Amino acid sequence: MSSSGFKTNHLAVVGLGLMGGGIAMAMRDRCKTITGMDLNPQTRDYAVKNGIVDHATDDLREAVNEADTVILAAPVRVITEILRMRIGTYLRSNTLLIDIGSTKHDICEAMGRLPVGVGAVGGHPMTGKENSGIEAADPTIYYGRPFVLCRTRRTTPATRDRALRFVEALGAEAIEMEAERHDRIVAGISHLPYILSASMVATVAKEAQTDEAFWQLAAGGFRDMSRLAASDIKMMGDILSTNTRAVATLLAMFRVQLAQLETMLISGEHDKLLEMLMPAREARLDWVENYEQKRSNGHTNNKTGASS
Repeated sequence: MSSSGFKTNHLAVVGLGLMGGGIAMAMRDRCKTITGMDLNPQTRDYAVKNGIVDHATDDLREAVNEADTVILAAPVRVITEILRMRIGTYLRSNTLLIDIGSTKHDICEAMGRLPVGVGAVGGHPMTGKENSGIEAADPTIYYGRPFVLCRTRRTTPATRDRALRFVEALGAEAIEMEAERHDRIVAGISHLPYILSASMVATVAKEAQTDEAFWQLAAGGFRDMSRLAASDIKMMGDILSTNTRAVATLLAMFRVQLAQLETMLISGEHDKLLEMLMPAREARLDWVENYEQKRSNGHTNNKTGASS
């Protein structure tokens, strides 16, 4: 386990899917009681029967009103609605509230309007799986992964310290930044790739209507590039609609890059084309060497330590 001193008497997890279920499992030995909230009765039954939570309910007030730590693990728009409409009147003073939504500006703004006394921090763990649902929940999903924390008007020094210790307890790497900066970054490294993946699949699918060999010959390159196109549509719709400006800006920048490559390709300027592609190759190799490999090594070390 992590050396973090994070402990909580009563943890409430709102949303018992892949991510929320994983948090409940990771916090199992650090809580006296874990309550889960989910609208799906099968999900609630599974979570209780498998010891992921002690109690499960479909009522938000019942889930959070006795908790001293609350995790919002729902889609972005649902989190924002919960923050704006209801949860502030249910929470006890000094409760730590963290969300794990994929965009942060709207959520952090809503957190800033919670009652004084509630300690709220915006969060986003940079991890996930292709599979979703409580059955796929895994506490190791957070090991060695970046977990962004964004301060709000309800983030006191004590709240920040508790949030940092919570992230450490998950085995994740806390990275603090402003909500606007986070949203611009994830627009480039997460939301733009999804749009490009979906666009590529749509292009191939249209061509495959008249030539099925497009599907028959598709292999590793297509598989790697098309993976994100299979993401949950509702989830991605929520994300894109709450990060529109940043995504549109990065998409415009990409169109410029693509137009330059297209011009060189059509005009036969192959040397210039290679010159333009080379920095991209080098940037990818540098990222793998300096960031991804080190993170993977840290993941392995943390996982080994957790199982000992």
